[in-house]
Amino acid sequence: MGTKHKKHIQKASSPKRESSQESTTGQHLWLFRIVAITVIPVLFFLLLEVSLRIVGYGYPPEAIIKGKSQGKDAYRDNVKFGWRFFPKTIARDFTPFVFPLNKPADAYRIFIFGSSAANGDPDEAFCFGRFLQTLLRQQYPKANFEVITAAMAAINSHVVLEIAKDCAQYQPDLFIVYLGNNEVVGPYGPGTVFSGFSSNLRLIRLGIAIKATKLGQLLTNLLELASAEGNRATEWQGLEMFLEKQVRADDKRMNNVYQHFDRNLRDICRAAHKAKAKTILCTVGANLKDCPPFACLHKQNLSETEKKKWDEIYQQAIIYESAGDYTKAVESYLAAGEIDDCYADLQFRLGRCYCEMNEYDKAKQRYTKARELDTLRFRADTRINESIRNVAGDKASEDVFLIDTAKALEENSPNEITGNELFYEHVHLNFKGNYLLAKTVFDEVEKVLPEQIKNQKTNEHPLPTEAECAQYLAYTNWDQYRIAKKVLNGFIKRAPFTNQLDHSEQVRKLEEDIEKLKDNLKPEEIEKAAAQYRFAIENNKDDWFLRWKYAKLLVEGPKDYEAAIEQYRLMLEYLDYYAAQGILGGLLGTLGDTQAAIDHNLRATEINPNCANAHYNLALAYQELGQIDKAIAHYYQTLRLRPSYLPQYNEFGTILYEQGKIDKAIELYRKGVYLMPDSMIMHCNLGLLLGKQGHKQKAIKELRTALQLEPNSIEIRRELEKLSY
Repeated sequence: MGTKHKKHIQKASSPKRESSQESTTGQHLWLFRIVAITVIPVLFFLLLEVSLRIVGYGYPPEAIIKGKSQGKDAYRDNVKFGWRFFPKTIARDFTPFVFPLNKPADAYRIFIFGSSAANGDPDEAFCFGRFLQTLLRQQYPKANFEVITAAMAAINSHVVLEIAKDCAQYQPDLFIVYLGNNEVVGPYGPGTVFSGFSSNLRLIRLGIAIKATKLGQLLTNLLELASAEGNRATEWQGLEMFLEKQVRADDKRMNNVYQHFDRNLRDICRAAHKAKAKTILCTVGANLKDCPPFACLHKQNLSETEKKKWDEIYQQAIIYESAGDYTKAVESYLAAGEIDDCYADLQFRLGRCYCEMNEYDKAKQRYTKARELDTLRFRADTRINESIRNVAGDKASEDVFLIDTAKALEENSPNEITGNELFYEHVHLNFKGNYLLAKTVFDEVEKVLPEQIKNQKTNEHPLPTEAECAQYLAYTNWDQYRIAKKVLNGFIKRAPFTNQLDHSEQVRKLEEDIEKLKDNLKPEEIEKAAAQYRFAIENNKDDWFLRWKYAKLLVEGPKDYEAAIEQYRLMLEYLDYYAAQGILGGLLGTLGDTQAAIDHNLRATEINPNCANAHYNLALAYQELGQIDKAIAHYYQTLRLRPSYLPQYNEFGTILYEQGKIDKAIELYRKGVYLMPDSMIMHCNLGLLLGKQGHKQKAIKELRTALQLEPNSIEIRRELEKLSY
C-alpha cells in the first residue's frame, strides 16, 4: 500500500513539475526578450561608440582642450565646442584663451561666463573681463590673476552650463556670470533658429549629452546630409536670422524659458560649489532709451474695428509728438493703449514723450515696458533679472554673491535711464560701459579674495581711471573708428535694426560720428596709436590681444606688412589662433612667399576646418602655383562657408571660364546675383558670359542692371553697344 501510494503521489505530482518547467521556460524567454531589447542594443551602441573613438571620428565636445603656449603644454579654448549647439557652418566660437597646464601655486583663477555682451562684442579686446584683469593687476601687482573670459556670442544658459561644468574641472577660484540676453533666441529657446524648442529640460539636457558622444555626432552629421538644409550653403547673418521668430511677452513658452534659466543658473552655481569656487551672479543691463523695439505685434483677438480705431488714435498721437505737443501726444497714446497697450512702439513713444516732459520715472516705466513687449527678444527682461536676484539670494550659504550691475548702469545714466551713453546698440556695452561694469564687479571681487591676496594690495595708487585703462588696453582713435564702422555696418544698417523707429536718424548720427573719427586719423594720429600699442605691449608682454590688434593697425594704417608679420608670429608663439594663421598666410602670400602662405592657411584649416578666409587664401595660392584642382576644391569650400563673399566669384569664375566650363561659370554668377543683387560686378560678369553663350536678350538685361548700379561705367556701355548690333 505504501509503495503504491508513493507511486500515486509521484504520478499526481508530475503535471505540477511540467507546469513549473513551462513557467521557468517562460520566464527565461521573457528575460531573453528583455535582454535582447535592452542590453544587446546598449552593447551594440557602446561598441560602435568605442569604435568611433578608436578611429578618431568626430570632434572633442569639451569647452577646453590641450594645446601649446610658448612651447609648453597648456589648456586652451576648443574652437569646435560650438558644433554641439549650432550648424557647423555658422557655429560660434570663443574668443581664444589659454592658461597653464599646471595651475601655479600663487594663481587666482577667474572664469567669466556669458554671451556676446560678456564677450565684449563688437570688439572683444575691450570686454569687461580685460578691464577687470587690468584693475586687479594694478591694485595687486604681486598677485597672479588669471582672468579667462569663456563667453561666446549667441549662446544662452543651456550652453553656459556645459561650459561652466567643463571649467569647474580646472581648479577655478571664482565664477563670474553675466548672462540672460539670449534665453529666448539662443539654442533650445522658443525664438531660436538653431534647434527645436522643448518645454522639457531633461530632454534638452539629454540631447546635449548625446551630441557630446561620437555616436551622437555621427547621427547629427547623417541627419544634416539627409536634410535639404544640410546641403545648403549657410553663413552667419546676425540678428536678421531671427526675423520670423517673434515671441510675445504672454507666450506660454516664456514660463519654460524662465524655469529653464533659473534651473541652469542654479546648476552653474552648484558646479562652482563642487569645485570649491565662489560665484558672482550679475544682473544684465540693456539700452532702454536709445533702442526702440525691434518688432511689434498687436494683442491677440483684436478685432478689425478695434485695430482701425487704434490706428487712427495712434497716428494722431504721432502728429502731436512730431509737432512737439507732448501733452496731447501722451493723451492720445494712452487712449490708444486703452484699446491695445501690447504694441511695443506705443510704449516706447510714451517713454520718449515723458522724457521730453521731464517726467523721468514714468518715462523709465514705459521704456521698460517697450522692452518687455518687444517680440524679437534680444534683451534680458525684468523676470530674467529677478531670477538672477532670487538664485543669488537662495544660494548665499554656498558662496554665491549678487552684483546688481543693471542697477549700477542705471545709476550712472542720465535720469537713471540707460542709453547710448553706455551702450553701442541694444545690449553691447561701449568702452565706458564695460569700464563701469568691470569697476562694479571689481568691488565685489575684492570682498571674496582670500586674505593672502588682500594683504598684497598696494595703497600707492588709486583704482585706474577709464583713461588709464585706455592706455593699458590700447584703446586708440583708430579703435574707436573701427568699432563705430562695425556697429554701423554690422548692426545698425542691417535688419532688424532697420525696422526700428527713427532708423534713418540713427544711421545719420553714426555716419557723422564716423566721419569725425576718420578726420582724426591722419598719419601722425596713426603713429600716435602705434606708440600707444607699443606702450601697452611693453607693460604687458604676455597679452597676445595687444599684438593681434597692433598687427591689424600696422596692416590697415601704414601698411607695414613686415612689422605686422613679426607681431603675428610673436602672437602665435603664445596662442595658436586660426584667424591669425590665416591672416599671416595672406600677408606672406601678398609678399610673394606662396609656400609659406599655404603652410599657414593649412594650419588655420587644421585648427578650424570652417575658416572661410583660410580656404580662400589657399585657393588663391594654389591658383598662383597652377595647381588648379586644389584651387577649385578650396573655392568650393569658401562658397559653402561664405557664399556672399564677393572676391571669390571673380577668381573662381575665371578658372571655370578658362577651362571652358562656361555653363558652370554662369551658374556660379547666377548664385552671386541671387545672393548679392546689388553687385554690379556679378550682373556684369553674368551678362558677359550669357552673351558669349548666345543668350543675347538675357545678357542685355544683366548688363543694363549692371549699368543702373554703375551709371558711369564706359566698359559696360561698350558691351551693351556690341550686343545691340
